[in-house]
Amino acid sequence: MLELRDLPDVNASLNALAAVLLVTGFVAIRRGKVTLHKRCMLTAFATSTLFLASYLTHKIAGGHTPFTAQGPVRRIYFVILISHIVLAAAILPLALTTLTFALRGRFDRHKRLARITWPIWLYVSVTGVVIWWMLYSGTFQPVS
Repeated sequence: MLELRDLPDVNASLNALAAVLLVTGFVAIRRGKVTLHKRCMLTAFATSTLFLASYLTHKIAGGHTPFTAQGPVRRIYFVILISHIVLAAAILPLALTTLTFALRGRFDRHKRLARITWPIWLYVSVTGVVIWWMLYSGTFQPVS
């Protein structure tokens, strides 16, 4: 059974899976494999939705891990974190709109918006894993 302390690992795994699906979907559409692209992108959306539910569950239940490292790595962490948060807030409406255009057959609008949505979504997914690694790997813990 999953416990609260397991959710950051689950969240990082979901972010990593979403990133793989996003890249696979991108490659598929570039190669003209529309069905594979559609499956990858719908699965990426579902994966990101599961991530959001798990993330909110973790935060609402009181899960919080402060970043305690000092020095230049602290500034790097917060630059990544702040850009991740800002873009994560933007990705939900962007992804929903991009997906809606595709499902309604408005491929001209879908393609135009996907050129904005895809790199932001990929950045958010990858930086989610980076943030998890910086917080939970032990690599950046202060020396006692």
